[in-house]
Amino acid sequence: MTTASNVTVRFSSRRRLVYALAAVTIAIGVPFFLLLGVDIYLHHKFERSASFNVWGYRGPVVGRKKTDEYRVVMLGGSAAYGYGTNWDEAIPAVLERNLEGRAAGSFRRFTVINLGYNNEGAYSFKFTLQDYLWLKYDVACLYEGYNDLMGDPQGPNLSVFRHDSPVFRLTGYLPIFPIVFKEKAALMLTGTMATMYLNPPKTVFRPGLATKAAAEVLRGAAEVGQSLEQQLGRITAEPPRRIEAPASTGCNSPWQEYCRSTMEAVDFALQHGAQVIVATQPYGLGPFFRARHGEQQAEMAAMLDRRYPGDPRVRYVNLGDTVDLGDPNLSFDRMHLTAAGSVRVAAGFVQPVMEMAARRAAGAR
Repeated sequence: MTTASNVTVRFSSRRRLVYALAAVTIAIGVPFFLLLGVDIYLHHKFERSASFNVWGYRGPVVGRKKTDEYRVVMLGGSAAYGYGTNWDEAIPAVLERNLEGRAAGSFRRFTVINLGYNNEGAYSFKFTLQDYLWLKYDVACLYEGYNDLMGDPQGPNLSVFRHDSPVFRLTGYLPIFPIVFKEKAALMLTGTMATMYLNPPKTVFRPGLATKAAAEVLRGAAEVGQSLEQQLGRITAEPPRRIEAPASTGCNSPWQEYCRSTMEAVDFALQHGAQVIVATQPYGLGPFFRARHGEQQAEMAAMLDRRYPGDPRVRYVNLGDTVDLGDPNLSFDRMHLTAAGSVRVAAGFVQPVMEMAARRAAGAR
């Protein structure tokens, strides 16, 4: 027999459960939405200068693809990303302006999307192409060699920046506030954000105690965000990163890993109906750097000839001599391009892209 006291106990238990669930929801939800609000604000604030949009690529968010639109994606490291310049001064943005007003068959508009990021090498290509299949790109421009010049089989460049974020792997949204806070902290402590991405400068200024304290607060906040992501990472874990069967490309050592990663990216793009342009970056300065870069690119180009002989969907473009990296008007650090340098390299992509678009419009392979 149910008594009034039993009913009271039952409702009390339910009430406690509801209160407990509400408390947990508030404890988790409120910080989450606060961080999301801060993150979206930071995306908009830094999107033009040195950052990426909410979906993890540089430049404005593109809309739904139009029927008369030909889409280009450019992948690579900091040279493709446009390190040191605003987003609209980077090679992809300049290329899009160069293509404006042109036509290739049924294609009357061209969109070029910047999928590069600092420090990434050829290994990242396949992952990035897969992550952004939803953009429905027509051609992928693979523009990277600098970040694989170490050519170390024991320690190849396995950077896949976006996949370091469990949030991105799970949702496609790429948080920015940990990066912004760490960059600001680096700037306050060393006088430059380059210490996060490049070799640290030989001389840095000495920050005061207040500056050091503020920098530590920013770094601490960034680490909180990364800690939350790491917890999420437990349910979005990825297999270990490695390059399988590098010798199968036929490239000579030490370029087998680089060739294999490039080959896998080209294969992936072709399997998903996209064309591919593989481009050599401006040759590096100095006898050693230039010789090593030239050897790397020659091995890669020969691999493309062996694997895709006569395939019109794959094109190699050598832009090695388009820019003198020793000219301060074209490169501010003898590697990364100024806005004027980007104009020169972007011009080298125009004809190959137009020819690829014309072939696609004609329905050719």
